[in-house]
Amino acid sequence: MNTLLKKDAASNPEDLGDQHMMTSMDTPLRSDAFDRTDEEKINKISQLFKGIMYELGLDLQDDSLSGTPYRVAKMYINELFYGLNPVNKPKLSTFENRYGYNKLLIEKDIRVNSACEHHFLPIVGRAHIGYIPKDRVIGLSKINRIVDYYAHRPQVQERLTLQIYNELRCTLATDDIIVVIDADHLCVSARGVKDTSSSTTTLEYSGIFLSESKRNEFFNLLK
Repeated sequence: MNTLLKKDAASNPEDLGDQHMMTSMDTPLRSDAFDRTDEEKINKISQLFKGIMYELGLDLQDDSLSGTPYRVAKMYINELFYGLNPVNKPKLSTFENRYGYNKLLIEKDIRVNSACEHHFLPIVGRAHIGYIPKDRVIGLSKINRIVDYYAHRPQVQERLTLQIYNELRCTLATDDIIVVIDADHLCVSARGVKDTSSSTTTLEYSGIFLSESKRNEFFNLLK
């Protein structure tokens, strides 16, 4: 975000909320992001969320609400956003392509459960990934784990698509990769315009998929 945009946004918080731009392919993290343990983070988030609930006017003495701050904090660290921590990154071992398989391989309908970094509301959809093996292949479940890891952090769908694509490109040492994500954003359907019928599609590809015919083969096989 440039200096002028920062100045304008600072003077009007409503404008800041509308600056839905991706500033980097990397998830924006502070250098001290992992200085605290997960338990320390849970305790701190629990205290802060208790303050949010208090400001909303909720009675934290109520049996149904008293444990909510801790539950939310534990959910953030252990369930929704564990993809922020690199120690949780799956081990992506590959194998020699002894079969000599050199045709299109597709892993489709991979569940995407993520959260919009602008409103912390759910992004729910499917990822479809194709690649053409060269010297190395990857276990099918590892593709799902890559999607799962990068999805479990506050995200922008464009960034999520690029992160999955680049991880596979580096791991498989090939450019012949295509990644497509189609997802519903609750920040669109549950607030703002409240459009419940639209979805968002993003894709990234290179290598042989620069060919329209090869992309069409991929998309036809998704049907």
